[in-house]
Amino acid sequence: MRWISASKLFVTALPALHQKTLAALAALLLIAALLPSGKEDTAAHTLSLDHLIDTEAPVIDSPELSIRQLKAPWAFDEVPESETLLVPAVAQGGNSYQYIVRKGDTLSSIFERLQLPQKTMYQLLEADLNVLALDNLMPGHTLVFEKEEHQLKRFELQFNLAHKVVYQRKEAEGFEFEEVRLEGDWKESLVQGEILYTFTGSGQKAGLSKAEAQSITQVLKQRVDFRRDIQRGDKFEVLVTRQYVDGEATGNTQVQAIRIKNRHNISAFLFEDNYYDEKGRNLEKAFQRYPFNGKYRLSSHYNPRRRHPVTGLIRPHNGTDFAMRKGSPVVSTGDGVVSRVVRHKYAGLYIEIKHGQSYKTRYLHLNKSYVIKGQRVKRGQKIAQSGNSGRSTGPHLHFELHKNGRPVNAMTAKIPIAVSLTGKKKNAFKRQLKSYLAKIEASSLEQLALNEKNRSSDQPTTL
Repeated sequence: MRWISASKLFVTALPALHQKTLAALAALLLIAALLPSGKEDTAAHTLSLDHLIDTEAPVIDSPELSIRQLKAPWAFDEVPESETLLVPAVAQGGNSYQYIVRKGDTLSSIFERLQLPQKTMYQLLEADLNVLALDNLMPGHTLVFEKEEHQLKRFELQFNLAHKVVYQRKEAEGFEFEEVRLEGDWKESLVQGEILYTFTGSGQKAGLSKAEAQSITQVLKQRVDFRRDIQRGDKFEVLVTRQYVDGEATGNTQVQAIRIKNRHNISAFLFEDNYYDEKGRNLEKAFQRYPFNGKYRLSSHYNPRRRHPVTGLIRPHNGTDFAMRKGSPVVSTGDGVVSRVVRHKYAGLYIEIKHGQSYKTRYLHLNKSYVIKGQRVKRGQKIAQSGNSGRSTGPHLHFELHKNGRPVNAMTAKIPIAVSLTGKKKNAFKRQLKSYLAKIEASSLEQLALNEKNRSSDQPTTL
């Protein structure tokens, strides 16, 4: 009680104006304590399905939404016009709505928020088995829902302006999908710069995106030690093409030519989806055709138009199946970086490996993985055991090869297996090389002329 008495004495000793100010502050604090916080506890309403969606994706900041805000327009009998802007599904007309994937979202939580049944989500995942687009869901992607008579009729996943996957309901129990890629307009540009510290940082300063700079280091890593061979003051030129749709950049790019001018004169040129130096020597290590050592029976061929034997729905088989006993060793078909290790309801345990800028491989229905996301692997390295996980009729390995973002027949596709070009291929490469060098020279001269013009305009006018 002594401290209370002391406090009273302290307050009464203050001037009258100060006493009134303290009383007002105390009243405001009391009101703030009694008012509700205005936030709803959304934790109980989010169902995480980590085995379906990889949640280690890059995140974007977004304001928290209340449970009322998270509901789609069709979840209410009537939605006041004043509240429709608070709903994350923005009306597109009729029963079509779009939703921007946010930080912390999973496919399951999105469907729960939009009042869509989990059964519908699983139907989509089943249709998605041979494209696995929904496993690449990340913040910033756009989802479009079209609903008719309380049922989802069409679902669209938009990765960017030039790439989307459309799922269309065909029967009461299933969807079919179509992957849509727009060609757009590809514009060439020359990026020139000087090494300041690291190549990646210097490239970004000169005008390359982070992804472009990193892809260049991946291309050159077989022949170049960036710490020893690249020095401060070295000059570089990069010829890159970037995709645009209706004048807007999609983010899709392709590095065509690289030249680093130093005592080594390092270079790389794109030819038939592989990079070569000026002498036509392959800069990317060769692939092997099969994801195993030994012999195994090919049990199911690549077939992008395959139909389900019961439902008749199109179920593309974008890979090749091999009859392998559970526990048989699976190897990487080329050098690369593990981009995904995921457990999926239908694909089972699967591994995805990126091989440079152009190639990607997938290994499905595995029993056990020996690698983790981000790990570098070598051609022929044991990465897993084959198995029977997910939806599978028996032990086997499903193997996929993707080239420039599209699945191809791994048994017949042209893959880098030669060390250097010879004969007609080398002559074709020489013609391509001549074209690249001419473009670099022309762009360099154009840039020099522009710089000179800018310098002239900056000079003060004398009378």
